[in-house]
Amino acid sequence: MVFNSLTFLVFLTIVLAVYVLLPSWTAKKAFLLGASYVFYGAWNPPFVLLLAISTVIDWVAGWRLGEETNPARRRLFLLVSLVSNLGLLGFFKYGGFLLDNFVALVRTFGIEYTPAAPDIVLPVGISFYTFQTLSYTIDVYRRRLAPTRSILDFSLFVSFFPQLVAGPIVRAADFLPQLIEPRRLRARALGWGLFLVTLGLFEKNVLADGLLAEAADTVFGSPGPTSALDTWLGTIAFAGQIFCDFAGYSTCAIGISLCLGFSLPDNFRMPYAAVGLSDFWRRWHISLSTWLRDYLYIPLGGSHGSKRRTVFALATTMLLGGLWHGASWNFVVWGGLHGLFLIVERGLRVRFGERPWAKAPPTRAVLGVITFALVCIAWVFFRATDLPRAMMHVAAMLGAIPVGPILSSFTVFKTVVVVTGLVATHIAMRDRRIEDLAEKTPTWLIGVVWAVMLVALVLTQGGGDAFIYFQF
Repeated sequence: MVFNSLTFLVFLTIVLAVYVLLPSWTAKKAFLLGASYVFYGAWNPPFVLLLAISTVIDWVAGWRLGEETNPARRRLFLLVSLVSNLGLLGFFKYGGFLLDNFVALVRTFGIEYTPAAPDIVLPVGISFYTFQTLSYTIDVYRRRLAPTRSILDFSLFVSFFPQLVAGPIVRAADFLPQLIEPRRLRARALGWGLFLVTLGLFEKNVLADGLLAEAADTVFGSPGPTSALDTWLGTIAFAGQIFCDFAGYSTCAIGISLCLGFSLPDNFRMPYAAVGLSDFWRRWHISLSTWLRDYLYIPLGGSHGSKRRTVFALATTMLLGGLWHGASWNFVVWGGLHGLFLIVERGLRVRFGERPWAKAPPTRAVLGVITFALVCIAWVFFRATDLPRAMMHVAAMLGAIPVGPILSSFTVFKTVVVVTGLVATHIAMRDRRIEDLAEKTPTWLIGVVWAVMLVALVLTQGGGDAFIYFQF
């Protein structure tokens, strides 16, 4: 069940209607929990049991961590949570990848080994809810969060359907307090939530799937090499596509949550207006980047260690962050490139950051262009089907493969127009929030924009492609 489907529209309508009519807060939460399990089970019903097992393990671990005072026993309960969660994630997401690489390794020693195909199905959203539950037990272990006594509240925190399968990755400290008192449903919040849902679907169906996917799919699906211009255009199209796809999902999730009276954190803040890679990661997939910062980078000594320690922490964090996205060397290289960019940027900032010219608007404009170009080069490894093809695309971008164009003039035109408009919007909104813009916009104009998006959605109905981040 995906947001951009008629099935989900019917599901959401029923959920909102029943949720409003239920008399008690406990009944509302229980209903939302049941609806969330129905939503998740629509993909593969047996995996609902996996979600329930993970929930129970972490609720019990958190409860015992809150009660226990013996340091050794507290470490044991934390270890149970880490091993169970990372063990399930490792088996389902990385089992086949590890087996393939083991086979390749032994073959380098002349040993022929052909194991049976593992036939492992990746549970949708497992990367997201695993990180969500881990943050809870780690925070309870650190005594930064009191464990919840309510299994109902904790279960709903883990499985809340708007953000269950593709984020944002919500912290327990932000969500659990919202479950204590009944959420008041206000017409203004409902209206704004429905507007955000429309905006998110517009980003996904119209921009990502309707206008940008063709160029990206043509270039990255080409059986042979493509020209430098086509490769750059296909990569830039994918940069716009993945933003509109993923930000569209997050916007829908935030909007649906508002309709139910809940607040979720922003996951994107105009990332293509970033000046530097560190600024990019403060704006892109914020819930993941802050998770990696708080639970990996800082514990590795990245914020208070020596220069070598900082470099090690940055490299390790970004490599593991890349691997989090998928069981492929492409994602490892993608994360490694971002780690390298961040390390180089840190060194340049130490050397030149305080110079007046380094902060001048022309310099920042140039740095913004360089940042976008580096992000796009890294996107090649994210999008390409395998590592050799990714290297071929990068070589083409550098002009090393002289071939003719394959993109039509219309495809080039719409890609340039959409991506230029997207980047210009990010620059104009770099330090502003859409909520602030809406406050200053006349109601009639918001209505016109809303109507235009709805018409565009109707004209592009039937696209219904799954969101890109479902595969992670």
